[in-house]
Amino acid sequence: MITQKALHKARVLTFWEKHGLDATLDAFKVKRRALFNWKRQLAEGNGKPEALNDKSRAPRTKRKRLWPQEVIAEIKRQRFIHPNLGKEKIYPALKAHCDKLVIHCPKPKTIGRLIKDLGGLRIAPQKVSHFGKARPVKRRKILRKPKDFKVQYPGHLVAFDTIEKHIHGLRRYVITFEDIYTRFSFAWSTTSHASLAAKEFFDYCCKVFPFPFVFVLTDNGSEFAKHFSKELKRLHLTHYHTYPKTPKMNSHLERFNRTIQDEFVDYHTGDLIETDIFNRKLIDWLIWYNTERPHYAFKNKLSPVQFMISLENQPLKLSEECKIGWPHTFI
Repeated sequence: MITQKALHKARVLTFWEKHGLDATLDAFKVKRRALFNWKRQLAEGNGKPEALNDKSRAPRTKRKRLWPQEVIAEIKRQRFIHPNLGKEKIYPALKAHCDKLVIHCPKPKTIGRLIKDLGGLRIAPQKVSHFGKARPVKRRKILRKPKDFKVQYPGHLVAFDTIEKHIHGLRRYVITFEDIYTRFSFAWSTTSHASLAAKEFFDYCCKVFPFPFVFVLTDNGSEFAKHFSKELKRLHLTHYHTYPKTPKMNSHLERFNRTIQDEFVDYHTGDLIETDIFNRKLIDWLIWYNTERPHYAFKNKLSPVQFMISLENQPLKLSEECKIGWPHTFI
């Protein structure tokens, strides 16, 4: 890789060959010694501009931390007994050990530096393969939604989530769906938290929503693994996950979860015992929500279905709230 500074040096050397030394010194304000050093570096690098990149200026010999061998051995022992134990957690046990031996104990920050000097002392979990060999367990790589991702059309990004309710000692689950662009939403109650129930709900959403899906966003719940994930792979859909304990990455659906609980679920909790009865009433509410209830994303002028219909024609001019006098002003 050629840095911008190396390219500048190459231009200066080219100017030197063409116009001479005096003109170069006046034009670029560089020292004569620096020009000859650059020329020598370029010659040693066989004329490649990469040879003009700045070299590392780190000292060749660095100071080393010198601590008693008893301290180092105790840190190693603690990390071996308790894999990947942090420096703050090691400090109390190490302090007691050092007090017993009447030696100075390093502070937590120094313990962290000593662990780094010792190569990290990280022990990876292992499993035995069918060949009888111990192999490190590799963490499954999870695809996260890019921070600069923006929805551009219906079905570009759809989100799924689950609401859990407790009624008379029973657990009931309401799986929710929302298309981020049109705000079209759907929900369904189940008695199971398994991935098969989420997969069946996904099939319902594919039939209810009139546009194909491209990207799917969920949290890291177990209901969105196995059968659910397998179905997305079969349909060649990209499955994005939110970061752990970061509901704001799925903020639109989290807001719908609040709405459906405030306006429907909390008033029909008794019906959740029989999910069939609850779902029949829920469908009627969802039809009203998607077809008649105005949505804040559309300035409280259109429902999700009305917005979807408006996409067939030219976009409607929605009124925006005025900050000065009149409550709404058409733009």
